[in-house]
Amino acid sequence: MTHRIGLISDTHRLLRPEAVEFLRGCELILHAGDLVTPDALEALRELAPVVAVRGNNDHGEWAQALPERALAEVGPVRVLVLHDLADLRHEPVPAGVRVVVSGHSHKPLVQQRDGLLFVNPGSAGPRRFSLPVSVGELRIRDDGHVQAGIHTLA
Repeated sequence: MTHRIGLISDTHRLLRPEAVEFLRGCELILHAGDLVTPDALEALRELAPVVAVRGNNDHGEWAQALPERALAEVGPVRVLVLHDLADLRHEPVPAGVRVVVSGHSHKPLVQQRDGLLFVNPGSAGPRRFSLPVSVGELRIRDDGHVQAGIHTLA
């Protein structure tokens, strides 16, 4: 069996209909922070369960309820979600994690290094500079095989 996990970050008050459509059918959605308001969380929870972390632009009582880091387990694979990848300099990746999902930079990334798969779905919110507007996905098989992809929206 293959599990489809949606990846989204940096919505900054804007949950685009194209992002919602791409994430439809995912069994889990990981949001790597900078929602700015809780509205996107509520809308995403109508599609699938959501694991979300707090970004540097998330403030207020609703945001304080979000962790800075979260672990998600999909089949045999552990996924670490955090907003800013630079935070890994201060604390190591927890044991058993195979995938690290982050946001913050607004730059889509899929990169394998040091035995870990790093994925940044980019920014799904307002366009920043000439960077693409994008979301991502993980496809995780029950045998532990992981495949990551980025989907450009605009």
